[in-house]
Amino acid sequence: MSRIGRAPVKLASGVEVKAENGVITVKGPLGTLTQDYDASVIGVNVENGEVLVTRANEENATKAKHGLYRALIHNMVVGVTNGYQKTLVVNGVGWKVAMNGKDVTMSIGFSHPVEFKAVEGITLSCPSATEITVKGINKELVGEPLRSEPSESPNLTTDTVFVTATKLSNVRKARLRVSKE
Repeated sequence: MSRIGRAPVKLASGVEVKAENGVITVKGPLGTLTQDYDASVIGVNVENGEVLVTRANEENATKAKHGLYRALIHNMVVGVTNGYQKTLVVNGVGWKVAMNGKDVTMSIGFSHPVEFKAVEGITLSCPSATEITVKGINKELVGEPLRSEPSESPNLTTDTVFVTATKLSNVRKARLRVSKE
């Protein structure tokens, strides 16, 4: 990860980065994001519209953190500038999704509808009866609501099985295909 860590992160106009007391704060037109970092081995410097991440030593763990924190800072800058969006397509006979306030109700082959509650920091929408759009400035939160697991069925080669991150005590598996945009 050291090659990634050495690359500077270019700041767009209107984006401000501060690194103080082991916390990186990125402010931009769409909002503010913060991230803790290991200040004992990683240094963050903002110079000439770029963020440079440095490391204190050449240990493997430090090299890994070097690239990790540079990538996280880059994701934060992109998030507060443009935001992130994922579109999920529900694929199944009789399967559909609908908005219920800020939450999404999914009819995905169970005897009961499955409710998915929106967490703070993301916005859910259903542009059609078979699509769910997740938007937000935090890349981790946009990808978190529907985590992928490998499909166990040989008939589902193009599909991915997603499990919602809310209460796993309730049955909440759905076969969804991620559309490439």
